[in-house]
Amino acid sequence: MPATYTMRIVTDFSAAHLLRGYDGPCARLHGHNWKVEVEVVAATLDDLGMGVDFGIIKRDTREILDRLDHRNLNEIPPFDQQNPTAENIAAYLYRELGRRLDDHRVRVTAITLWETERASVRYTES
Repeated sequence: MPATYTMRIVTDFSAAHLLRGYDGPCARLHGHNWKVEVEVVAATLDDLGMGVDFGIIKRDTREILDRLDHRNLNEIPPFDQQNPTAENIAAYLYRELGRRLDDHRVRVTAITLWETERASVRYTES
């Protein structure tokens, strides 16, 4: 069985949103301190013996999250058109980070987005 290395980082951001078309309190503007877990997989190591440097994962994740941090997500593309649900935000983060990190050796495999300490969504693609 081939080796697999899974690198994981955890970070966070704060942002407000409201859910358009939702029948309940989340239809009103409210905020969260979102927690983000990023998983990146490598089948081989680089010349230094790393799958991918944690610093690179952190930097690229932070650059994406800086566009969302302390903002109203409903005003930021793509969430000005797409409902900023936890599911849609997790998929957005997965795709944006994949554009930066995915190559012949490493791949983003999952984003877990925590809306509260007791509620999260994990997004992956096959």
